[in-house]
Amino acid sequence: MAAPEALLRSMFDAAVAAAQPDLCVPPVLPAMPAQGRLVVIGAGKASAAMAQAAERHYGQPLEGLVVTRYGHAVPCEGIEIVEAAHPVPDEPGLDAARRMLSLVQGLTEEDTVLCLISGGGSALLPSPLDGITLAEKQAVNRELLKCGATIDEMNCLRRHLSAIKGGRLAAACAPARVINLLISDVPGDDPVNIASGPTVGDPTTRGDALEIVNRYRLEVPDTVREALASDRCESVKPDDPRLARVETHLVATPQQSLLAAEKVARDSGYAVRILGDSIEGEAREVAIVMSGITQQVLQHAQPFRRPCVLLSGGETTVTVRGDGRGGRNVEFLLSLAVALGGAPGVYALAGDTDGVDGATEVAGAVIGPETLAKARKAGISPRASLESNDGHGFFEALGDQVITGPTLTNVNDFRAILVD
Repeated sequence: MAAPEALLRSMFDAAVAAAQPDLCVPPVLPAMPAQGRLVVIGAGKASAAMAQAAERHYGQPLEGLVVTRYGHAVPCEGIEIVEAAHPVPDEPGLDAARRMLSLVQGLTEEDTVLCLISGGGSALLPSPLDGITLAEKQAVNRELLKCGATIDEMNCLRRHLSAIKGGRLAAACAPARVINLLISDVPGDDPVNIASGPTVGDPTTRGDALEIVNRYRLEVPDTVREALASDRCESVKPDDPRLARVETHLVATPQQSLLAAEKVARDSGYAVRILGDSIEGEAREVAIVMSGITQQVLQHAQPFRRPCVLLSGGETTVTVRGDGRGGRNVEFLLSLAVALGGAPGVYALAGDTDGVDGATEVAGAVIGPETLAKARKAGISPRASLESNDGHGFFEALGDQVITGPTLTNVNDFRAILVD
């Protein structure tokens, strides 16, 4: 039987592999149009790899433009690949969004738009409404990232401050046929929340967006509040006739990746329980709940008997109070380690499947029964690190980080707790 840490890493690698564009994109690609143009557009951390998979499938260069995160580009023959910033948007992303809107102008009913969308597209494809500057949009993003809002709430606000999200890009493509291929990184896999839904209708309203600003007491520019008070910020709704020729396919989801990890664990002799693929909440609080379940397994063989693996996915949040580097997966693990108190036989890995936890080029980390003892020996206080939101600093000091580099996909967070 493999060492626990090695098995956890194999499970994580299997989860990432199951969502690779080369595997999941080709089976869903449409036939090359007999007439008209095929134009490829897209945004997200996996979009360049998705575009490359499309060109390989068709066996020829394609025309189009996709924007991905810095470091996530792969070469394409005809499709232009642009790199931009994530999680806070920048000028190259703004320019790419403007050019993408221009690219789809003037299409006809005979044309087809292939839209390749994955997580990260919200930041990578910024196009503020008239009257709102990129700097103001950046300020809103920074507020959202530290306030503890859920991904649904973040994307609702982003959609209503954008000239390209919330169905507006699809409306610009009309009357062409639009085929959306999506890699989901959001709890529930709702297409409107994947990259803030640039090519799907949005059922939420500007009133919903304003309520989010007020509930979290976000410090936003006056121009943002003025926009949310005006109908000009309302998004494109699902029944809009301009979206009549839009079809959407989910090509990779968190659940599919959890199932791939489950197979690895079962093949190694472990019982596996998937606790959910869309778990949300404060990372440190989710960890306390997971610790409680683990303790019940250890003490009472309920609800599962050991040896077992507990799998989960979703997207937790971190309300930043300290001066650390954040990262929801490392915050989860640090809180879990503290709650378990060095429980024997318990190991865990948490990581972001795109290889970037928060804004740090580290996927996540691993813990084991000796984590707290290692920290004490190194003169590090786990509780102090948790309170300062410094999970990355904590695990870097222990040498327990999981570093993958860009994985070229993104199906959200992966968490595995192994109870030997």
